[in-house]
Amino acid sequence: MRRFPRGLSLLFLLLSAPQAHAGVQLVVDGVADPLKAAAIAGVELSQYATREVSAAQVRRLYERAPGQASSALEPYGYYDATVTGNLQQVGKDWQVTLHVQPGEPVKVTSVDVMLDQEAAGLAPIRRAKRAIERLKDKPLDHGAYDAARDALSAQLTANGFLDARLLTHRVEVTRASHSAAIKLAWQAGPRYRYGQVHFDGSQFKDGFLDRYVPFKSGDYFSQNQLLELQQALNGADYFAVVNVQPDVDKAKDGVVDVTVQLAPAKRTIYTGGPFIGTDTGFGMRGGVERRWVNRRGHKWKNELVVAQKLKTLSTLYSIPMPGDNQRSYNVGANFRDANTATSQSRTLELVGNETRQWHGWTRTLGVHALSGTFTVGKRGGEPDNAPGIEHGHSTLVFGEAALTRKQADNPDFVSRGWLLSVAARSTAGSLLSDASFSELTADAKWIRAFGRRNRLILRGSAGVTWTDDFAALPPQLRFFAGGDRSVRGYGYQSIGPRNSADRVIGGHHLLVASSEVEHYFTRNWGMAAFVDAGNAFSGTDYRPKIGAGLGLRWRSPVGMIRVDLGTPIHDDRAHGIRLHLVIGPDL
Repeated sequence: MRRFPRGLSLLFLLLSAPQAHAGVQLVVDGVADPLKAAAIAGVELSQYATREVSAAQVRRLYERAPGQASSALEPYGYYDATVTGNLQQVGKDWQVTLHVQPGEPVKVTSVDVMLDQEAAGLAPIRRAKRAIERLKDKPLDHGAYDAARDALSAQLTANGFLDARLLTHRVEVTRASHSAAIKLAWQAGPRYRYGQVHFDGSQFKDGFLDRYVPFKSGDYFSQNQLLELQQALNGADYFAVVNVQPDVDKAKDGVVDVTVQLAPAKRTIYTGGPFIGTDTGFGMRGGVERRWVNRRGHKWKNELVVAQKLKTLSTLYSIPMPGDNQRSYNVGANFRDANTATSQSRTLELVGNETRQWHGWTRTLGVHALSGTFTVGKRGGEPDNAPGIEHGHSTLVFGEAALTRKQADNPDFVSRGWLLSVAARSTAGSLLSDASFSELTADAKWIRAFGRRNRLILRGSAGVTWTDDFAALPPQLRFFAGGDRSVRGYGYQSIGPRNSADRVIGGHHLLVASSEVEHYFTRNWGMAAFVDAGNAFSGTDYRPKIGAGLGLRWRSPVGMIRVDLGTPIHDDRAHGIRLHLVIGPDL
């Protein structure tokens, strides 16, 4: 092997050794964010914090830095900023300090927005126009101006003005008077109407999917209605792919057709597996669902649940009907064997109802036939003949009317959303019932994110029952409180009026409220603090039970998992800490 002279070898090692590099530390004072962040981002020196730079490069970049920082403040309305600085070497690194005096901001003194009369008369466009006009008498912010201008352009398109053009868009700044004038003008053009809706790739008879279309041919074009159509078809659970596209390029004479590209979902779904809940105990769940039975869109769903405290077997057959309100007839049966901390029941329920969309709500009208045996006032481990336990057998035929509505910005993790559900049930003089009763219930939930990683969750439930024979009502038609979705810190259905033997038998009324705050440390992991209060009661003797505690939140691949530790507050009957586990969506 050829050998290099010792001198050349030493030179080679020196040249190949890692070279220490000089970086630049940039400090900006005199302003706070967002001006400070803008100044730092606008200065080219900020790119050399971890990059090698020579002394000549630093001095050359430093000379340009004051002008770059000053220019970076102009989009925020500061056109007279003064920037001075100093440069010094600290060890092998360089430190640059820029002192910023932003000066007097430019203020918007006039806003002139020109729109066609037809477009200006529509509420969404009018609101977007007012958002631009509200920039007057405020410091000029080019980002806010751009966002408001683009929002109005988007509203024109969303409400059918597909040919709208922005003719004038100027911001005239007068430095001497620190003033700015905004001038905008649109030519809206004709307002388009819907033509025909074409469904490509559907597995159903022609005309069946018209029930999901929230508009008619000849109605004015609206992007919100196209979004409603997309959501309705996704919610129908027939399709794996739903792509709603207006044929804008082919539009003519003010009419635009809509093409919906579809791909069928898997027709039969099999589900199953273990689960655990503190209200039900450990169990197994299995089910089979036929997403569509035939080309008329009929559905059939069956489910079996076997858990420590609950066993159910249910079937439901749904028949969609023609029309634009998503009307369906549903018939089903449900066998239920439930064993809670205070009651046990074994019932069979038959149900037939009609569901439809009604003024933005899901409306349900139906008839139930419920028959079975039950015991109330039972305590864990006691025999059925223990003193104070009440036994019953009843058959009830009653009508039900319910309204449900919810809104959520994200079904998996809600930042802004709410749910409201009200229901009324009554035997209405049925000759087939062992007792006469009427019942009203209401449930509400409200979720709102605040800050970057926090959510506030409010929840409430209320109910009232009128009956001539309370003892004939099975547990599922009585009111109890306590449990995972009621007052945490207490066992499931362990709160309510007591009989003479001091056993919980349920009440005529229910009133429960909850407040919860969540904080997330990462995208998927967080904690919660909560306070729940409420009770089931009869008459006017309402004394709320209070539970409070802390919980863990995990956005798992199978959905949100909530693990809570709750304890009763100031309750002589209940003590200790209770575990609560809930798996499922926010709403």
